[in-house]
Amino acid sequence: MLSVEEALTQLLADIVPLPVEEAPLLECLDRVLARDAVADTDLPPFANSAMDGYAVHAADTSGATGGDPRRLPVVGEVAAGDPGTTPLTHGTAVRIMTGAPVPPGADAVIPVEQTHAREGAVDLLAAVETGASIRPAGDDARAGQRVLAAGAVLRPGEIGLLASIGAARVPVHRRPRVAILSTGNELVPVEQVPGPGQIRNSNASMLAAQVLRCGALPVELGAARDSRESVHAALDAGRGCDLYLSSGGVSVGDYDVVKAVLEERGGIAFWRVNMRPGKPVAFGRIDGIPFLGLPGNPVSSFVTFELFARPLLRKLAGHRSLARQVVPVKLDEPVRGAGPRRNYVRALARWEADGWHAATTGAQESHLLRSTVAANALIVAPEGGGDMAAGAQAMALLLDWPESDT
Repeated sequence: MLSVEEALTQLLADIVPLPVEEAPLLECLDRVLARDAVADTDLPPFANSAMDGYAVHAADTSGATGGDPRRLPVVGEVAAGDPGTTPLTHGTAVRIMTGAPVPPGADAVIPVEQTHAREGAVDLLAAVETGASIRPAGDDARAGQRVLAAGAVLRPGEIGLLASIGAARVPVHRRPRVAILSTGNELVPVEQVPGPGQIRNSNASMLAAQVLRCGALPVELGAARDSRESVHAALDAGRGCDLYLSSGGVSVGDYDVVKAVLEERGGIAFWRVNMRPGKPVAFGRIDGIPFLGLPGNPVSSFVTFELFARPLLRKLAGHRSLARQVVPVKLDEPVRGAGPRRNYVRALARWEADGWHAATTGAQESHLLRSTVAANALIVAPEGGGDMAAGAQAMALLLDWPESDT
């Protein structure tokens, strides 16, 4: 069996980012920028006021105090959106609003809180220095300057920056399309009441949700029967996708036919990994398209997706950071090892004053899907190691950090 690291290295070796497409700005959230973004204008494009107040010559405020104010006639007003082209002469002031262009000749803005308005004039109650409360043109970026490098992940801040340089359409790597296939004679659609010996196809929905969380697009192929003909037909329906993702049928049982189909239609690179849950993981290619076969047990499918499918999809989407964050945690309770195999234990991690702590989410059998609901981390029990005692330090893979509704 391969180690987790060996399997991941083989899996990612020949994966390259998908081609670039121009997408509308708001369809680019969490996607990867494919080319440098360059400012088409200064940001901000003109000097503007950071405060509501009065545009002045700083020299005209010299010595002003609350007890000895300087009075200036107010010769105009400029609001955000006004051109603000009328020059300001010495010994006068212009009422100005936040974001409004600073009039030519003005070199400072005195906040309204430091003034007292008079009929046609204003008393200045403090002195200000040159440049006070003025945002210079190009303070954020200059025209022609690179503001985002290729490879940047486009979060809300990056989306706003792209909007400020007029990037209505953005070059990003295409979203991966993932054909999701479940196998098993026992599977029925989610909306159907299971008969004797049947279960609902929950894996397909769970994997589709994990695919969406990665920013990829799921294409559900339904459930194939435990026959080569049925699996072949289902795979044919997924042509045009960037990854085949299956659950079930990759172990050594008489009805586990997915591995055989994989060998027939492309080749298999590996099919067992030294881990628990999820030893039977198959990787290869179907008609040249990457194929990742996950175990049928729901928790095994969930965990192996996080360890293998997620990094693969992130690489296809152009991400440079592929792995989840791993942090040291202090165990609140004993954690069982898995003997010669590496064990990934569902856990709830939390941050306290002395660092990360983690507690398991209960029983860890691979059919107990509810154990994943409370989990935001996977405690890693190293292969070949024994049980870990309460209070011991371990490493944990962070899956999520849910927000509290309380």
